[in-house]
Amino acid sequence: MALGLSGIGRLVIATVLGLVFMAGQMAAAGDADLEIGNKLADMLRAGRKVVSANQPLINDPSIGDKGLTGAKLVRDAETVYAERTGAPLLGDALSKRDRRLLDAQLQAMRQIVDDHQTDINQPGIGFKGFIPAIFARLTNEEFEAIAGTEARIRVTAPADLVRNRKARPDPWERRIIESRLLAADWPKGAPYTEVVDYEGRSAFRMLLP
Repeated sequence: MALGLSGIGRLVIATVLGLVFMAGQMAAAGDADLEIGNKLADMLRAGRKVVSANQPLINDPSIGDKGLTGAKLVRDAETVYAERTGAPLLGDALSKRDRRLLDAQLQAMRQIVDDHQTDINQPGIGFKGFIPAIFARLTNEEFEAIAGTEARIRVTAPADLVRNRKARPDPWERRIIESRLLAADWPKGAPYTEVVDYEGRSAFRMLLP
């Protein structure tokens, strides 16, 4: 949880999902950018929920092979996504870019879970350390490796709550979190979007509490 500057009345957010879509020329943020941002955010949340729901299984020292492969996690996460949003993640109406970004996220999720099979399936040990927050961070890092400069996703939070230096908000994120998302009148769960200069290029940035 995060407390705003004036205390209890501004109890607002714990974490913020930040998304960046790079473009050579971008005059304004469009509905398509907001839509794919929400899709990526919702799918990451779905993946985290699956990891959370499987914690008893992952941490059961009496079971070796848990059967929780990358492919199974993605299938389960797509089911959670569809239940939450009322629509499938992938559809014929997706643009080539949006399909490419979603495929990159799914590939990242599968890869991270498959890379941790030895840990997940190690018998005789309880807590494995493969928790939703770790899964999300590693998935986002793998997504960036796949998507390159086209898009980035990261989880951050108000600066005073972040322990991992890699997850600290950058100056833009910190300013928006403090001036917008933590404001008493900011609509609960509403995203903030803006077209800004990012690493020398025009980019659509989105923060979603």
